[in-house]
Order: sequence, then C-alpha cells, then structure tokens
Amino acid sequence: MLGLLGAGPLHPYGIQRLLKLWGKDEVVNVGNRANLYKTIKRLHEAELIAVRQTERDQLYPERTVYELTDEGRLVGLEWLNNMLSTPRNEFPEFPAALSFAMVLGPEGVRAALERRAERLRESLTGLEDSMEKQAGNLPRVVLIEDEFRRSMTRAELKWVDGVIEDLGSGALTWGRDLADAAQSSMQQAGVSLGNLA
Repeated sequence: MLGLLGAGPLHPYGIQRLLKLWGKDEVVNVGNRANLYKTIKRLHEAELIAVRQTERDQLYPERTVYELTDEGRLVGLEWLNNMLSTPRNEFPEFPAALSFAMVLGPEGVRAALERRAERLRESLTGLEDSMEKQAGNLPRVVLIEDEFRRSMTRAELKWVDGVIEDLGSGALTWGRDLADAAQSSMQQAGVSLGNLA
C-alpha cells in the first residue's frame, strides 16, 4: 500500500485495480475489499497516509483519495528494506499440514501429494506463460516476484515429486513404529491419552 501511494495519490478502488492490473494480486491478497479498507484505516490512524481529497461523481459513490505522508514514505522504505533483507518464519499452511501428514497414512499422503504436484505443474505452466507474455514489455524488476514464485514452485514440485517417489518405492513409510514413537514422546512430555480425553 505504501509502495503504491509512493507513486501518487489513489483511492481504495484505484489501489485494488492497480494491484490487479500489475498482477500483484498474486502476491498481495486484495480480493477482500474489507481488508483493504482496514489496512487503509490503520495506516491513516498511524499517520503514514493522509486524506488528500474526497471525489464526488454522479456515476460513482464518494471516493476518498489518500496520499503518502513524509513519515509514511520513510516507514515504507524501512519496512521494505527489512522485508527484503531479513528472512522470517511466516508459518505457511503446507509445512503445518506436512507435520501431521502421518495421520493420512502412506497411501493417503501419496494421493494428496500427487494432486498437489498436478496443481503445481498447472500453476508453473500458467506462471511461465504469463512471464513469457510480459517479457520485453516491462522491466525485469517489475516482474521479479514472478521469478521468485517460479523458482519456489519449481523447487516445491521437485521436492513433492521426490516424496511421491519415496512413498511409491517404500523408502518412506510408517506404521506401528510411528505409533510407538508417538506414545513414547507423549510419556516423556507427561501426557497420556487418558489426559487428552
């Protein structure tokens, strides 16, 4: 938001349209307009953005145009620098699901990962097609997040395919030994199944 307003004043609908037009909605969740307005409210209350004007037009509802404050420009640059330079554990859903994959059993995990691999292939194809269409039209830096997403998708697909192969060959499996290990670790933690009931 601060980055967009750095280019010039915008109203919320314009912010949302610009993010979609530039393809940034693939990396920034702007699908829920209520969240966009909540973000604007927080930034306004923090005095990082200010109301520039309110537009009135018979064709559209009243629109408030926001602009970046001097403090907002400084904070935005600081945040961006920090986000680019400092890795963070963002707690994505997939690793959390993997941590409980054993519940599905080897065949269930294999089936789920096969479906994921197919979706990753489709996503990768779509991303590469989009990047090819944009090549030459925009400077590389404008599409750099697509390069990152392509690399991450390729790496995830390679890893998922490797796990599928290991599940198919029997190199990765579990059974009674997993249940025994779970019971042992629960006892070490002072937890029994009776305490969970």
